[in-house]
Amino acid sequence: MTGEIIGLHHWFDTAPGRYLLAWEQERYDELVADIFGYHALQLGMPGLQALRSNRMPHRWLAVMPPELLLERSDAQEPPALLADAVALPFAEASLDLLALPHTLELSVDPHTALREVHRVLVPEGKVVISGLNPLSLWGLRQRRSRLYQRCGAGGRLFLPDVGEFISPGRLRDWLRLLGFELESMSFGCYRPAVAGDRWLQRYGWMDALGARWWPIFGAAYVIVAVKRVQGMRLLEPSWRKAPQAAAAQVQVARRHGPG
Repeated sequence: MTGEIIGLHHWFDTAPGRYLLAWEQERYDELVADIFGYHALQLGMPGLQALRSNRMPHRWLAVMPPELLLERSDAQEPPALLADAVALPFAEASLDLLALPHTLELSVDPHTALREVHRVLVPEGKVVISGLNPLSLWGLRQRRSRLYQRCGAGGRLFLPDVGEFISPGRLRDWLRLLGFELESMSFGCYRPAVAGDRWLQRYGWMDALGARWWPIFGAAYVIVAVKRVQGMRLLEPSWRKAPQAAAAQVQVARRHGPG
């Protein structure tokens, strides 16, 4: 898993990786700007500033253990804590917003990671998730290359070898099963799977065309979901009772983190 995480981060330094990351940055800036509360957490991808347009007073970046091996000059700030997606160091109903940029793709158990997200979010709290779309032109090229490799015909993977990417439809079903309500789903990056920046620029016209004619086949997607509590009275969010509870846990995590 360490090699997969490192591989994905290095891929984002390539021309198609930068193109996709720029699109995701725009989406996060737009989607989290008007989400209100006190405590927000970004888990993973320090090269993406998922919370920079959000105005909550307490915003933290957490990295997964293998990400500590990365040396990135474009990280917005040193991480506040070290965390695993399947065991978040926060109390139940203590966070108002979670940003998961490619976090589920790199988790050993993405469904358990989503259950952790549900646990730590306050009622009506939101999660913003981005991922690579296996139904896109990029995903099709990846599957073709893997088929060639299994047949012994060679074939170089276009995307990082991080297992199977999670389709937006599958992720939507997981969220609904856990009690989330889908608020929005965005797709982007419709240019062909080419490696060079020059060719990516030449195919720039395909972004507008794809968004209009085949929107669900973009190479990347961003989903916003809301934690709903049905059939019971909404509990008062923990941050209203004790606004410093989550902040105190971050300090504990820092003290017990790697020296």
